[in-house]
Amino acid sequence: MSLLLIMVLIGTLLSACGGSNTATNPPKEEPTPSENTSQTEPAKENTTKTPKDGGTLTMGTFSDIVTVNPVFQSDTSSGDVSKLILAQLYNLDREANVVAEPWSLAAEPPQISEDGKTYTVKLKPEAKWTDGTPVTADDIIFTINATRNPEVGSPGISAYDKVDSIEKVDEHTAKIQLKQVYAPFIYSLILTLAPSHILKDVPPKELKQHAYGTDPAKTVTNGPWKWSEWKQKQHISVDADPNYWGAKKPHIAKVIYKIYADQNTEVQALIKGDVDTVSAIPVTQLAAVEKRDNLRVVLAPGPSYEYLGFNFDPKNFPDNFSPFEGQKTRQAIAHALNRLGMVDNVLKGTGKLMNAPFLPGSWADPGEAAVNYNYDAEKAKQLLAEDGWTLGTDGILTKDGKRFSFELQYNAGNSRREQISSIVQQNLKDVGIEVKTKGIDFAAWVDQHLNTGKYQAILMAWSLTDPDPNGESTFSSKYYPPAGQNSGWYKNEKLDELWVKGYSVVEQSERKKIYEEVGKEISTDLPYIFMYQYGTPQGIGPRVNFAEEDKPEPSLAYGYMYRMINWWVE
Repeated sequence: MSLLLIMVLIGTLLSACGGSNTATNPPKEEPTPSENTSQTEPAKENTTKTPKDGGTLTMGTFSDIVTVNPVFQSDTSSGDVSKLILAQLYNLDREANVVAEPWSLAAEPPQISEDGKTYTVKLKPEAKWTDGTPVTADDIIFTINATRNPEVGSPGISAYDKVDSIEKVDEHTAKIQLKQVYAPFIYSLILTLAPSHILKDVPPKELKQHAYGTDPAKTVTNGPWKWSEWKQKQHISVDADPNYWGAKKPHIAKVIYKIYADQNTEVQALIKGDVDTVSAIPVTQLAAVEKRDNLRVVLAPGPSYEYLGFNFDPKNFPDNFSPFEGQKTRQAIAHALNRLGMVDNVLKGTGKLMNAPFLPGSWADPGEAAVNYNYDAEKAKQLLAEDGWTLGTDGILTKDGKRFSFELQYNAGNSRREQISSIVQQNLKDVGIEVKTKGIDFAAWVDQHLNTGKYQAILMAWSLTDPDPNGESTFSSKYYPPAGQNSGWYKNEKLDELWVKGYSVVEQSERKKIYEEVGKEISTDLPYIFMYQYGTPQGIGPRVNFAEEDKPEPSLAYGYMYRMINWWVE
């Protein structure tokens, strides 16, 4: 969900390989990030060596990028590459605080007015794009205005459409005025900028087709590395920028983002030494990696959750008949799925069941206020019958002359989803529902199906990229494709109002009460079947070195690249 869907849960969600959500990543209270580190700690000798400059680090993945244009970026793979070549206005520290790091574009923390509606940000005057053009307030103004413009069709629109105006105070200072109090806006400032001097004259409706973000030769950047090559479905190369403006320079001379057909092939490349790190080891391959003395594993539940998402747009179904319209039908599907069996047998106990889009243990977790659906096939059959479904002669349910049959899409090469989709298929067959599973290349899936809302059902995940529980971009009817991330065309007027209430107050105790209401309503109505929080074990090879303060942080989205500017290779 780098459907990123990687910027949501929301502000900007990333489809974690996928998925990406961008603005809802509730901060976890138990365990704290410092406790929530790894089953297998990085070797201590790697924290005491003297950093070396030069060399190549190879990252393994099984998903190609879509675009690094920050206005349109919504998937994890694109986010990975973006983190190397594009600096952010602000960054998150290990405890998920918004900070101005030496490699951040901001020179200091934002100034926030007493009423919480005016944010003033100041840029480092030395920051430059790779073509030598200074990074200025014009870039902030262009990026936010483009993202909040419905004509542009940005998936991150919900993070910035509460902006009333942006004033250029001087070349390096911008003042952002909000229409209302918007509690998560501080996290909206973890912003990657697009170059105004390249894109300002492009008509809004043509921005997505512009070569910026997909053609290395036409993509100026401002991060520690610059984009040198993209061979689709093979690899992406970035090189340390000799003219990088930051006082802290990267040690690693080149990073290669190598794309494999599937996760198992990717892990074998790590074992053989063909890649230096992979961010998502399948649980079935974990033991093979852990037994290698020269490899390290970082494993903990991360800011990601998997879900089965329904599509409510009838145009995606034959005869304009969506089988998911009935609430009891959706509840029946929830009862029919053996989620606990998935956690025990596929995730090998490394996941936690979820009933709402808030991570377990976070301050917004609604706990028992959310409805829990235990595995109960007989209860599922009862609910389906109450909703008007009757068993046909072929063992498949029918309603109004239509068979209960749908296509479940997931990204090809993801071994976890391949297994989960088979379990979903069998569980639903047991109650009279036919599921046709289909794996699709991730980049094509994001571009042609997820961003457009053209599917019947999906098995996907959100990687929650900031610590706020606001889920408006994913679940509000204000944010249908392409301007937003409600790709299932879900509408619930009560939830639409609750999301607004939740971000219109600042006091956390008041917001918690509202998100308890959200948890109850969303788990009753079920736009998704919320499955489980899960971790993606990171494998690290022997050539990779980092100091203790720069080690990977699994509690953060993109934590497998945490402070990578300070890493070095032998």
